[in-house]
Amino acid sequence: MLEYAALALLITMMTFLIYLIIYIHDIPYEIAKKRGHPHRDAIHIAGWVSMFLLHSIWPFLWIWAYLYTPGEKFMHFEVAGAEPGAEAEKVAKLEEQVKALQASLNELLSAGGDQNG
Repeated sequence: MLEYAALALLITMMTFLIYLIIYIHDIPYEIAKKRGHPHRDAIHIAGWVSMFLLHSIWPFLWIWAYLYTPGEKFMHFEVAGAEPGAEAEKVAKLEEQVKALQASLNELLSAGGDQNG
């Protein structure tokens, strides 16, 4: 009778251990899902791959899941020495240049049409 109880306990503990390993490997995915990480599916797949790599990349998955801060652009780096708003000024200047080029092109086209007619 004790052999059957020991076998039942062994099967129960092995099942519990398997579920515990799966739960632990899904922690980075759950963190990424909670934070709205754009790479949460990649983190989830890498967690399963980590189980086959003897858990060697699992700590990096945890770090990867925490790298993303909700509400901020992902992997946004500032250029050293660049002033904030400098891009907006450049865009405004480029828009002015495009408008000036369009006006000169329209003038050339209208002048060319007068000579041919």
